[in-house]
Amino acid sequence: MADLRVNIGALSLKNPVMTASGTFGYGLEFQDFIPLEELGGIIVKGTTLKSREGNDYPRMAETAQGMLNCVGLQNKGVDYFCEHIYPQIKDIGTNMIVNVSGSSPEDYAECAARIDALENIPAIELNISCPNVKDGGMAFGVTCAGASSVVKAVRQRYHKTLIVKLSPNVTDITEIARAVETEGADSVSLINTLMGMAIDVERRKPLLSIGTGGLSGPAVKPVALRMVWQVAKAVKIPVIGLGGICTARDAIEFLMAGATAIEIGTANFLDPTVTMKVRNGISEWLDAHGCQSIHEIIGCLD
Repeated sequence: MADLRVNIGALSLKNPVMTASGTFGYGLEFQDFIPLEELGGIIVKGTTLKSREGNDYPRMAETAQGMLNCVGLQNKGVDYFCEHIYPQIKDIGTNMIVNVSGSSPEDYAECAARIDALENIPAIELNISCPNVKDGGMAFGVTCAGASSVVKAVRQRYHKTLIVKLSPNVTDITEIARAVETEGADSVSLINTLMGMAIDVERRKPLLSIGTGGLSGPAVKPVALRMVWQVAKAVKIPVIGLGGICTARDAIEFLMAGATAIEIGTANFLDPTVTMKVRNGISEWLDAHGCQSIHEIIGCLD
């Protein structure tokens, strides 16, 4: 069998297959379907400094080749996570990574600092697609200054592997990637959801409670793949690719485009065993093509 091991900064993954935040709960919800320890990593649902109720229902809608969501980062806050969730997941035999969100650089930094104290959480992923309440709701991740401000604040108080999740809702994603690299990000993950909308023509109203939401699933894959390819050429830190990955071939495309690892999101809702199918499929493809290591295909495009 080919060697599937990869590294994201100081983080060692037994294989490049991880789960995307918000689609896999805390991992515990899937333990009856797959052996969680055989994943490269699990990125748990978004965590904020304070408890959040999220948006009103309806906040999910199916679309052609994907789905829209405006869940709104519903969670019980970082202290609840540390006291009640962490004890349940700390001994799962893979990299347990927390997705961190906030409404100001200070919120992000404080939340990250509390997670920094948890011995068995080796990394965090910063969701910089959150609205900056000080700047009228514009997402941090759509400007270099906004993205830099969050990463700089977090880097001062967080000392483990720092992954920054990039928004695709920008003119040039490579500029944002280089900005967060400069401020100390160990890796970037992309893409987060694309902004979209769906309308109920009978009711003459949007299908989602707040009108718009994040589009994910197979429909976004070509955009995600293009952005991963661009960013991988623009930065020196490892890139984690996600967006519409449903099969091993999808994952291999992202690896060839320059991703060191991948995340599977929406596909988990369709098939709770998809992560294992993708991992096994990558291994089988490498063996069939005479590859000794996954590194033979990472970034192999001319």
